[in-house]
Amino acid sequence: MSKRGRLIVISGPSGVGKTSICEALLKKPEFKRVITCTTRPPREGEQDGIDYFFSARNDFEEGIKDGRFLEHAEVYGNLYGTPRSQVEDGIAKGNDLLLNIDVQGARLVRDSGIPDLVTVFIDAPSEEELERRLVSRAADAEEDIRQRLEIARSERKERSAYHHIVVNDDFDRAVQELEALLEAPVESN
Repeated sequence: MSKRGRLIVISGPSGVGKTSICEALLKKPEFKRVITCTTRPPREGEQDGIDYFFSARNDFEEGIKDGRFLEHAEVYGNLYGTPRSQVEDGIAKGNDLLLNIDVQGARLVRDSGIPDLVTVFIDAPSEEELERRLVSRAADAEEDIRQRLEIARSERKERSAYHHIVVNDDFDRAVQELEALLEAPVESN
C-alpha cells in the first residue's frame, strides 16, 4: 500500500518565523506547499499558481457556496482560502503538504474533518522577544506593531489546541526539531 500524505498546518503569531521555517522545510522533496487562493490583486513579482491562485471575487464566493475551500476568511477586504481539492489530492498522492496559515484558519481546518492532519504552533521564546523581532523588521509602524502584539497575545492562548509547539529561539534548531516531529509516527487525531 502506498504512503498517504498529511496536511501539516503551521501557524503562530506574526514575527515568529513561520514563513522562514516553511521555506527551509520546502527545500526537502517530501514537502509540498499548499497554494492558497485570494481575491486580492497580485503584488509585483507574484505569479498565479505559484504564489497564490488569484481569483475574481464572484468566482471565489461561488467556490465558498460549492464547498471548494477547507477554510476561508476575509482579511482587509480580500478573501483568502485553502482549496479543498488541492489538499485532498495531495494527501491521496502521498505528499506531505505544508499550509502556513493564521490561528483562525488553523481552527477552521481542524474543524473541517480533514484526515491525516498535523498541527504545529510556532512560537517565540517570550513576548519580549516577539516584540523585539517585530520592531527589528522595521516593516510596520509602531501602531501596527502594537496591534500585532495584541493579536499575538490572543493567538498564543490557543497553543494547547495544536499537536506540537516549536519555540523558535534558534532557527536551525527549530527547523531540526520540527523535522524530527514530522518524521515520528503519526498518532490518531
